[in-house]
Amino acid sequence: MGPTNAARGREYVLTLSCPDKPGIVYAVSSFLVQHSANILASQQYGESPDSWFFMRVHFSVPPGGAGLAELERGVSWVAEAFHMTWQLHEAAARVRTLIMVSRLGHCLNDLLFRWKTGSLPVDVAGVVSNHPDFGELAASYRIPFHHIPVTPQAKAAAESQLLEVIDGTGADLIVLARYMQILSGEVCKRVEGRMINIHHSFLPSFKGAKPYHQAHARGVKLVGATAHYVTPDLDEGPIIEQDVIRVDHTLSPERLAEAGRDVEAQVLARAVTWHAEHRVLLNGDRTVVFH
Repeated sequence: MGPTNAARGREYVLTLSCPDKPGIVYAVSSFLVQHSANILASQQYGESPDSWFFMRVHFSVPPGGAGLAELERGVSWVAEAFHMTWQLHEAAARVRTLIMVSRLGHCLNDLLFRWKTGSLPVDVAGVVSNHPDFGELAASYRIPFHHIPVTPQAKAAAESQLLEVIDGTGADLIVLARYMQILSGEVCKRVEGRMINIHHSFLPSFKGAKPYHQAHARGVKLVGATAHYVTPDLDEGPIIEQDVIRVDHTLSPERLAEAGRDVEAQVLARAVTWHAEHRVLLNGDRTVVFH
């Protein structure tokens, strides 16, 4: 049997990106050796032709070894020499997460079930909705429910209230689990890199209401979903995960929508998990995802 988590000490995840040049891996490895760290997993990727380098290192420090603050000081010296953008997290720390939903609850229900059963590595801090429909569901999980109605006349006030909830809960991740309101550029900028959205994969072909009915009328053979980070450009943020399933002419629009709900829930759960495990690094308008 291998060592237990207690025996191998605290575990951390270091992620970084920087201009690619010789010596980066050596410098990171040397920093870890200096702190008696043991590498548990290491992944890297060099982007061409931009010559940009990405890395994720999962490592442990022996009991009584350096803590987070000391490790951050050590990383900062390496980062400065290579002009790195970096983050260091305790692997066991759960990302505080706020889930937003409107009236389609399949993704919310799926995320809450996964969280409750321990398969979603987040700490759900609350549910926000512009409708009261899922208050009882949140209550059944003993999660705070924030009903923030949105009207054209009071949209700015609603967004101000939303930001208060985000700040008040200390949410580091906001998940739009079929939240059907367009957020302002100001809100998107405030949560850049930490808000994930899910939508069907018919965009931009089938916009607006009843996209699955439109897809059925066109005889589509693939139904899918896309999870991406939110930016002020609607539904055009960096993509984290996508998936599709095959369908055929025998499925009604309602069955197509049912298949779509299943794919949406699975894709969103994977995206949230990978973000929470610090496996997703932003690369301009794209992402690098270390599985």
